[in-house]
Amino acid sequence: MLTIGVLGLQGAVREHIQSIEACGAAGKVIKRVEELETVDGLIIPGGESTTMRRLMDTYQFIEPIKAFAAQGKPIFGTCAGLIMLAKHIEDREDAHLGLLNVSVARNSFGRQVDSFEADVEVKGLDVPFTGVFIRAPHIISADDSVEIMAKYDGRIVMAKENNILGCSFHPELTDDHRLTKLFVEMVKSYKTKQAV
Repeated sequence: MLTIGVLGLQGAVREHIQSIEACGAAGKVIKRVEELETVDGLIIPGGESTTMRRLMDTYQFIEPIKAFAAQGKPIFGTCAGLIMLAKHIEDREDAHLGLLNVSVARNSFGRQVDSFEADVEVKGLDVPFTGVFIRAPHIISADDSVEIMAKYDGRIVMAKENNILGCSFHPELTDDHRLTKLFVEMVKSYKTKQAV
């Protein structure tokens, strides 16, 4: 059985675990670096990116997550998780993990009070996905190596590059598990290649 970890430092961890399990995989909350070795894929949830970075530094997650990605294991970042994955962050000198060749702007869609839901056309899904946008970032630009998966209001809100997937919104806050399923399929594909 596939086991997918959810970084358990901050954010909607429980909701991600429920979505993973609804897709037929095992979900595991990751709170210590050594637990990364026990999972096939990793979700970095939403939250507050500055706080998340501080916690990642405190628990020394930055380099181990980079090593996890270097093995080809898939990582999915949602909302603040997308900011953690980006190579460049507007108004910030340094990136966090720098694993996805995109530039992001934080809080692009307004503050907490401006949160909203909207239908988003996602590549590979035949029916739009309801995106929950809470102080959401967006992707300003992406390298040619990056596949644009979704746009909303002319802005890029989901992208994929090799084993890295990121989106601006919160798929775990809906009862629609198709985006989690898409990630589970990425993890399954990785596992299949490893078994060959």
